[in-house]
Amino acid sequence: MPKVAQGTGMPAGAPPRGSRRGPLSAAVGVFGELFLTAGVVLLLFVAWQLWWTNLDAGRTQEAAVEHALEGFSAGPPAEPAEGPALEGDTFAVLYVPRFGEDFARPVAAGVGLDVLNTLGIGHYPETQMPGEKGNFAVAAHRQTYGEAFRDIHKLREGDLVYVQTAKGFYTYAYRSTQIVHPSSSEVLAPVPGRPGKEPSEAVLTMTSCDPPFTTKMRIIAVSVLESFTPAADGPPVAIADTVAQARK
Repeated sequence: MPKVAQGTGMPAGAPPRGSRRGPLSAAVGVFGELFLTAGVVLLLFVAWQLWWTNLDAGRTQEAAVEHALEGFSAGPPAEPAEGPALEGDTFAVLYVPRFGEDFARPVAAGVGLDVLNTLGIGHYPETQMPGEKGNFAVAAHRQTYGEAFRDIHKLREGDLVYVQTAKGFYTYAYRSTQIVHPSSSEVLAPVPGRPGKEPSEAVLTMTSCDPPFTTKMRIIAVSVLESFTPAADGPPVAIADTVAQARK
């Protein structure tokens, strides 16, 4: 008689019951491991998108603001025209107190992903420049890559938005928000929503994706120019501390 392994009730050397796996069981196990690995990879990707891209872009944008302010301190350009010649050039800084007391982000030429994923806020090149009669239109992400326009939906009547250039500070008063389809390019017209109409005022249009984490629609926030403060007079009181902090 074969010896019985102590405490098992089975012949010594015999495999435990249920240890022999059939082909189906083995396949299920392999697929289970693959799904588990895929889940881990997916979680790491989400963490990269939601955390690392914000951290990395945040550092880049902070440095861009500091560099822009150093350039502004040298004085306004000799030429009347204001703005960059090349895509990716930073030419302004945007301050939105509603987005946080320390909100100061660079504005660069172009709205390609190479601009939005690094510098944060891009200027539609076919639209006007800050302070010009017409539509100064910009775009930014709501999530990831610095999420500059994360709180765009929080703008309320009475909110002010400030655009700083080498010439000074343009103060815009928030007017309205609407949700449109991505193909609704008329929001970029000199008079937003009314292509062909001659503009009588200077407006700022901020655009981003809507709802958050999708590209299904676009959220459009429009503000109208209220005043201008020359650089020599210093920043408006409402953002003086923010500007000083951004200069470091």
